[in-house]
Amino acid sequence: MVVRFYLQQPAHNQRKMVASSRAIKVGPWGGAAGSPWDDGAHRGVRSITVTYRQYLESLTVEYDMNGRAVLGEKHGAGGGTRGIHEDKIKLNYPYESLTGVVGRYGPVTDGGSPVVRSLTFRTSRGTVHGPFGDATGGVPFEYLMEGGVVVGFSGRSGWHLDAVGLHVAALRKETLCDVVQERSATAYRSFVYGSGGSAAQQSRKPFEWCYR
Repeated sequence: MVVRFYLQQPAHNQRKMVASSRAIKVGPWGGAAGSPWDDGAHRGVRSITVTYRQYLESLTVEYDMNGRAVLGEKHGAGGGTRGIHEDKIKLNYPYESLTGVVGRYGPVTDGGSPVVRSLTFRTSRGTVHGPFGDATGGVPFEYLMEGGVVVGFSGRSGWHLDAVGLHVAALRKETLCDVVQERSATAYRSFVYGSGGSAAQQSRKPFEWCYR
C-alpha cells in the first residue's frame, strides 16, 4: 500500500512572516577582553536568559531551527554567583520575534576594559524586556529592526559578558517549503519515500526539492 503525504499551502494573504536564510552580522558592541564566541544564525529566538549585577555577567539564548528548540552555550559568568540576578525572557515563538537590542557598555572600574553594562530586548509585539544591568552609565548602543528580526548572537566573554553582536535577517512570507521543514524529517521520508524506495531515493536529503 502506498501512503501519500499532502500539505496544503496557505493562502497568499494568510501566510505568516519568517526570517530569511540570508543573515548579516552587526556589532559587536563592548570591549576586547575575553574570548570570541558566535552562536550563528538560526530561524529565530525562543528565549533569552541573562545574569547581571551592575553589568551583564552572562547570556544564554534558546533558538529555533526548523521547528526544533536549540539551546546555545552560556557565555560569561566566570566570576562567581554572589549578588547575581537572573531573568529569563520567553518569547511566544513563532508568533513573537526579537526585533531589537538596546544597551550600554563601559568599564567596571577606572582604566578597566569595557564590558556590557546593560541590555534591553524589544519584540515584534512591542514588548520591552529590561533594562538588565546599569542603564545609566557607559556608551549607549542600539539596533532596532523594521521588517526584520534577530536570529542569532555573537560577542566576547570571560569573567563577564565583554561584548555582544547580532545576526539579523529580513522577514519574508512563509512558503510551503518552510511548512515542510517544520515537520519531522523522519515522517517526511516515511510518507514520501516509503520503506522500500530505491537506493537513489533513500540517498536523497530530506526536503531536497526545496532547494532546487
